[in-house]
Order: sequence, then structure tokens, then C-alpha cells
Amino acid sequence: MTATTDPHIRDYSLTGTDTARAKATGLANAEWYHTDVPRKVMKDLMQRRDGPAIRDTAIWFAVLGLSAWGGIAFWGTWGAVPFWLIYGVMYGSACDSRWHECGHGTAFRTGWMNDVVYQIASFMVVRNPVTWRWSHARHHTDTIIVGRDPEIACMRPPNVFRLLMAYAGVIDMAESIRGIARQAGGTLTDGEKDYIPESERPKAILVARVHMAIYAATLALALATWSWIPLMLIGGPRIYGAWHMLMTGLIQHCGLAENVTDHRLNSRTVYMNPVSRWIYWNMNYHVEHHMFPMVPYHALPRLHEVLKHDLPAANPSIWDAYREAIPAVLRQAREPDYYIRKPLPATAQPYKMDTVNV
Repeated sequence: MTATTDPHIRDYSLTGTDTARAKATGLANAEWYHTDVPRKVMKDLMQRRDGPAIRDTAIWFAVLGLSAWGGIAFWGTWGAVPFWLIYGVMYGSACDSRWHECGHGTAFRTGWMNDVVYQIASFMVVRNPVTWRWSHARHHTDTIIVGRDPEIACMRPPNVFRLLMAYAGVIDMAESIRGIARQAGGTLTDGEKDYIPESERPKAILVARVHMAIYAATLALALATWSWIPLMLIGGPRIYGAWHMLMTGLIQHCGLAENVTDHRLNSRTVYMNPVSRWIYWNMNYHVEHHMFPMVPYHALPRLHEVLKHDLPAANPSIWDAYREAIPAVLRQAREPDYYIRKPLPATAQPYKMDTVNV
């Protein structure tokens, strides 16, 4: 679908012209569309439990430990390769969904368990746990609102080369390290200051310094032992193991609408295989997650069954999602105002279109 408004050059910064535009048009801190769900049903879906997350976290740590052991034990032989491939995905991709769910405070019922896993996973994904907690809160408040959302991955017109290179992890890792180093030096960007409360900023700087100290110690150990193993264990997997995180993460919103207040227009639900769903902690149910972010990851499949009468049809596979998203992104390189508008089932309420301003 092509927008009817006059095209303009988008300003994705959080302090620019589109920020003022979002506030003036009522897109900032707006009221979003939600499917009606009976209160009793929603109360049941929102129940937090320790069991599923303890089980999944124990499996995650066990696979990390065993694959690291195998990679070290078979170092210097081809036998080490499958171990490092598994370790890379467990470190560089599974960490993304773990920080995300624990950041919401919904993975575990016990608060400190969420906090511990959140800190570990944030370090693995090379994200400052303080800044990203507030960044992600803004992402949910103003999802894909230009000038407000700091986590828009597919900007328009898209940088197709940059998106392709994201799968290699190198550029993203370099940018993440630069960001952490800048914060460790005591500097926060104007955008970061826009969503991080002033009282939290010293914490963000302190955590960044701790992270940089760990990276420095890892590099020093690698040089002292003249071995790649320390870097294969810490930091390196964020490059060679991030492909699954990018494969699943980029289809969350790419090709869909900006500047709307209906998550059915700007988010995508995709059916995935059980392994990817476990790595991704059910974030493939992404419309459902954005509509009701306080529902724990283990309840998202049930939430999907409750909501699907009111949602566009889910993409049946990751491949199908890319077949939909790739042509849209390529077209947006020529027509930035273009976006996919999926048909709704006959049982659905109409899209909330009153604030579309793409």
C-alpha cells in the first residue's frame, strides 16, 4: 500500500523534526488498538511462573557449557566446528530473546531470576542493560513511530547493503562496542537522554565500564595465551552466532507500516519450527506480544489462539515471511511510503487507520 500523504525525508532521530511531528499529530504516547479479551482469560494468560523459564534457562546454560567444552576439547580439529557453531547460536542469538523477556519481567515469577538472566543476556548481546531497558520501554510505547522509537531496524528508504551485512554480525558488533565504549567514557547521546531518566544515567555509565573491563580482560587473556579461545568464548559469538537473532528479528516489523497505532499493521506473526521457537522464546508471535506485552513467553501460543480471529493470517514459515518482506523492502528503497497491509479475516475488527501518517 502506498501512503496518500506527501512523501518527506524521515528523521529517525529522537530529537528531530519527526519527533515534533509525532507529538503534534498525537502519535507519541498514543492509545493503541487492542483486541477485546475477557478479563478472566487475560488474567490466566498473564500468570507468571518460574518453572518454564527455569527449565529453558537450565537447558540453555547446559548447551552453552557442553558446546564450549567440546569446542575447547577438539580445538585445532574439524571436530570443534559443530561445537562452536552451536555455542555461537546459544551465545549470540538465544541471548537476545532472554534479555528481552527478562527485561519485561515476565519470564520468571521471581524477580531476581529475571534480573540475573537479564544482566547476563544483555552482556552477551552487547547491549547496556540500563539503556536498553528504557529503550525497549519506548519501543513498546511508540512502536515504529518515526522520531520516537529508538529500535527501528528497517528505516526508509532502507539501506539494503546494511541490512544484508547485519547477518554477518560484524557491523552490528562494531557499532554496539562503540556505543558501550562511548557510554563507559561518560557520554550519552541526546537520543539516549530522551528516554533514560536522569537518575538512571549514572548506572548506565557504570555498567558500560564494567562491560568494557570484561572485554579488555578477555582480550588481554587472548594475547597473553596467544589463543583465540577466550575470544571464541566471550564477544566473538556475538559476531559468528548472531545470524539466527537477525534472521528472526528483522522480520518482526520490516516492510510493514510506520506511524500507526494498530500493532496488526506494524508487526508480523510467523509460525516457526520448534527449535527456532525455543531459541526465540516464542517472539515469533510478535503481534500478540506487542498487543499484550505482559503475557509471558510460554503463554504466547495460547494468546495467539485467543486473538487469531482478529489478526491478519500469520506467515506459515520464516521463508514465507522473507518472501513477503524482501520485495517490500526493495520497493521501499524506491518508494519510501510503500508498506504491506495484510488483509484481515472476516471475524476481525477493522484496522485502526485514523492515525496512519506514513
